Amino acid sequence: MRRPAATLLVIAAAAATGCGGGSPAAPRTAAAPITTPLAAAPARGRVAPPLDRRDVYAAGRPGLLSAVVRHDPARVYVPNSQSDTVDVISQRTARVIGHFATGGLPQHVTPSWDLKTLWVTNDTGNSLTPIDPRTGRPGPRIAVTDPYNLYFTPDGTRAIVVAERNRDLDFRTPQTMKLRHRLAVPQCAGVDHMDYTADGRLALVSCEFAGRMIVVDLRRERVLKTIDLRAGAMPQDVKLSPDGRTFYVADMAAGGVWLVDAHRMRRLRFEPTGAGAHGLYPSRDSKRLFVSNRGEGSISVISFATRRPVAKWRIPGGGSPDMGGVSANGRVLWLSGRYNGVVYAISTRTGRLLHRIRVGQGPHGMAVWPQPGRYSIGHTGILR
Repeated sequence: MRRPAATLLVIAAAAATGCGGGSPAAPRTAAAPITTPLAAAPARGRVAPPLDRRDVYAAGRPGLLSAVVRHDPARVYVPNSQSDTVDVISQRTARVIGHFATGGLPQHVTPSWDLKTLWVTNDTGNSLTPIDPRTGRPGPRIAVTDPYNLYFTPDGTRAIVVAERNRDLDFRTPQTMKLRHRLAVPQCAGVDHMDYTADGRLALVSCEFAGRMIVVDLRRERVLKTIDLRAGAMPQDVKLSPDGRTFYVADMAAGGVWLVDAHRMRRLRFEPTGAGAHGLYPSRDSKRLFVSNRGEGSISVISFATRRPVAKWRIPGGGSPDMGGVSANGRVLWLSGRYNGVVYAISTRTGRLLHRIRVGQGPHGMAVWPQPGRYSIGHTGILR
């Protein structure tokens, strides 16, 4: 993500002691998912309940691929922020098999709510590049202002473009990306990442350069509350626990994760993981949370049951694990190496480095595709 020079110095210091016009590709014919049918977006406000009320990720088990994505080839789509390109990696061979140009500063590759399109957020290029996940080919860009990140409301009726530079959350029509409502968030410098409560009504949003979180009412599209962390905090990725009770928030400056009560929306405590804590990824069995510690080249494993770290895996020779996702079968954690121009494939069972794949410069929020689940709420692939 964009960072002023002064901010980069702060990050370096923290690391020493301890992100930022046209039309979409041709639509595909959608079939009903193999779990709860969601062939078309429901009316605004209606969110499909979890398959298991005790687990918001129950639809993400291995084998539960929607009919919409069942024939999509297993690929990893890597946005190279400093090269203005996307590299496409085959998960089977761990080799780059595709490469294309994007707009300026591609930050993330985000699955659409209906799982038919992957969107590249071209931040300084002020555009989105659509990718057809069946072919891996890009379509014409769509003009969108300052798209650092991209999310979708759980009811599928609105896209949310995270305009970090402008401090806005832009609610847009999901297919055309036409602006519907611009929510200014001046109190949220560095607005970056978010996740939603289990009922899909509220979003917890990170403010990287303000050291706080904001709570957004997704129905009324307004800010309800601010949650201060602590002086110097740099909150990054956000993930809800499977039981829906706790949000985990990665703090890159403090080197760990904050736990936030998802019902009362208040800070609980801080849990150290490692320098530069950045990306958060639940395991396919909903038992563990993988935390990428970008500043020290490691991945911490947190138990959702105890809410404490149970393991730490270090990348041989060091590295800068950033963002990515877990393979559909749950066996491989794919992460970009932000400052090393590589992608890491890591065993989710042992933590062993399986592959180190050379890509473009500044690889960031890459999407691992396909993934099990009924619909996407955005980022690099948060499916429920």
